[in-house]
Amino acid sequence: MIAILVVLCEVAFWVLLAAGLALRYVARKPKLGAAVLLCEPLLEVVLLAVTVIDLRNGAEPDWKHGLAAVYIGFTVGLGHHTIKWVDARVAHRWFGGPPPVRPPKYGTARALHEWRTAARWIIAAVVALGLLQAAIWYVGPGGEITSLQGWQQTMGLVIGINLIIAGSYTVFPKQAPKGAVTDREPADR
Repeated sequence: MIAILVVLCEVAFWVLLAAGLALRYVARKPKLGAAVLLCEPLLEVVLLAVTVIDLRNGAEPDWKHGLAAVYIGFTVGLGHHTIKWVDARVAHRWFGGPPPVRPPKYGTARALHEWRTAARWIIAAVVALGLLQAAIWYVGPGGEITSLQGWQQTMGLVIGINLIIAGSYTVFPKQAPKGAVTDREPADR
């Protein structure tokens, strides 16, 4: 049931996003569109509540409970950025908005961009780690917690990979070719 709920939350995320953007741009009701977009966190609250109830009712923690924690973490860490990213592209593509800003390609600006991206992923992983640890404490030492610990290791790997990627752009910054434009350019020309 938890795995199905995770899938339903993901589908509902995109449905609410589409509805919010449609209200904002098609119906020209930006406040109502924003209100619909603000309902997105309710999906995670429902998923968290159902997961806790499932564990409280004696369900053995397994990969599905871990997946729920990871989904919530990733929505917390990446959800807002995803909404802004889609909003900018919808506004530009169909409603005459300005072109989205491309990430910088070179030097310190690119390194800073990579660190901001890594920070979002790390926040997502840390939230997931916290939820997984809370589930481990809730289940207690007598319960089967190896699948939750496996998810924790995966989140540690996510953090490590993001630190390596962002660090590599800091230590080995990509240099602009001679005569290249280094300022940010519009994404769509």
